[in-house]
Amino acid sequence: MNIAYLDCFSGISGDMLLGALLDAGLPETVLQGVLRDLGLTGCRLEITSTADSPLRATRVRVQVDAPQSHRHLPEIETILNAAPLDPPVRERSLAIFRSLAEAEAEVHGCTPAEVHFHEVGAADALLDIVGAVQGFHLLGIDKLFCSPLPMPRGWTPCAHGTLPLPAPATCALLRGVPVYGEAIDQELVTPTGAALVRTLAEGFGAMPPMLLSRTAYGAGTMVRNDNKPNLLRLFIGEAVAPAEAQSVEVIETALDDWSPETWPHVAEKLLHAGALDVLLIPIQMKKGRPGFLIRVVCAPAEVEAAKTILLSETSAIGLRFHSEQRRTLPRNLMTLQTRWGEVRVKKISSPAGEVITPEYEECRRLALTHALPIRQIYEEIGRLTGTAPVDPWTV
Repeated sequence: MNIAYLDCFSGISGDMLLGALLDAGLPETVLQGVLRDLGLTGCRLEITSTADSPLRATRVRVQVDAPQSHRHLPEIETILNAAPLDPPVRERSLAIFRSLAEAEAEVHGCTPAEVHFHEVGAADALLDIVGAVQGFHLLGIDKLFCSPLPMPRGWTPCAHGTLPLPAPATCALLRGVPVYGEAIDQELVTPTGAALVRTLAEGFGAMPPMLLSRTAYGAGTMVRNDNKPNLLRLFIGEAVAPAEAQSVEVIETALDDWSPETWPHVAEKLLHAGALDVLLIPIQMKKGRPGFLIRVVCAPAEVEAAKTILLSETSAIGLRFHSEQRRTLPRNLMTLQTRWGEVRVKKISSPAGEVITPEYEECRRLALTHALPIRQIYEEIGRLTGTAPVDPWTV
């Protein structure tokens, strides 16, 4: 699986993301094709390699040679639906514009269809959004992750007048996203940049484990007044299974007003999001009420996703979390050939020697496929590995 990580140490905008994608190897002809497919006449691209900071980067500017109209959401939807785009590119681009419209509608007190796009409805925003989605699609990026985002202070001029930073629409788009304050009075995260990462990113936090293949930089047009580089860094690589995390985050919440019948669904979502372990513990709460303690153990990179799931899927209105250290035994997966087919097992290196244990789901699959007692599968694995028969309920 190919994954990418956006290191937004100086924020993100649509043109910075386009520059990073070009720097990562996206051909310039792709963006020229997007201009053509969207019917954006009177526009041309200016793509340069810049070194006005200590690092070389690619900068993209959309030069407008003819007047451009400002559009409402229905007009943008018509343009995207008529363009010869791949279906995934069209749907993701539409989702980004709809999220922008919803954010603008929220802060201006109108409906999304009534939003009169100014900056984000112009030709450069159409190219930024569709070009970025097309770029990730053509580079074969299966999943995108993003760092926490910097939030400055100050003021910014726009079509609605002078607004405080971060822009209100940016704040609406980043609800639930990890952010941090930055002592600068310039815009670092634009509404377009916020909508792009909010829609495209699978999660926000530390960089996930990957076999790094490319590092690219996209340059913004603004010059920071603190002399720091106004760049966006993009890491691309192949996802790899991480080594056992020895520093983990433990998240807990105690509930006395929640039905545990949804626990299998919640546990499955947590594990799919990367949780290392999930526990549901019956407890006695205040005033003698019975309740449940949910405990989730995960690597630091998966913390935000786990918190979001717990706050969305349970009745929790607060969470406790802390860091812990742990020790784990080295292990790896291997495949055994049984008389009923292949089965995956864990090979664990313990102080007493190597131990081989079967994966329960694999044994269950074979048992259901061949209408056998699951214990028979475990006994066969024990025979093949030279170990005693294993009780599946103790594994």
